[in-house]
Amino acid sequence: MERVEAVSESRVTLDDRKSIVVTGVKKIDSFNTTEFLMDTVLGNMSIKGNGLEIVKLDTYQGNVSIKGVIDSITYKDSQKQKEESILSKLFK
Repeated sequence: MERVEAVSESRVTLDDRKSIVVTGVKKIDSFNTTEFLMDTVLGNMSIKGNGLEIVKLDTYQGNVSIKGVIDSITYKDSQKQKEESILSKLFK
């Protein structure tokens, strides 16, 4: 049986703010027509816009294609934020 390696890189391709392809997606936490929240290999990602919908989802390779009007793409590294908050409490 062939061993499958985990996804270790991420790529974001935005086309005229009308479609986006994200690779390196570990899981989709939640989504609706205005926001997608995903866990990627680079941290948590938020995509906001209007009329957002999944065009293609490949869970095996970790690829997601979304169409709609994309207003923002934000990475949120939750592990780093937790570490910073603990350190800031210690040194206050």
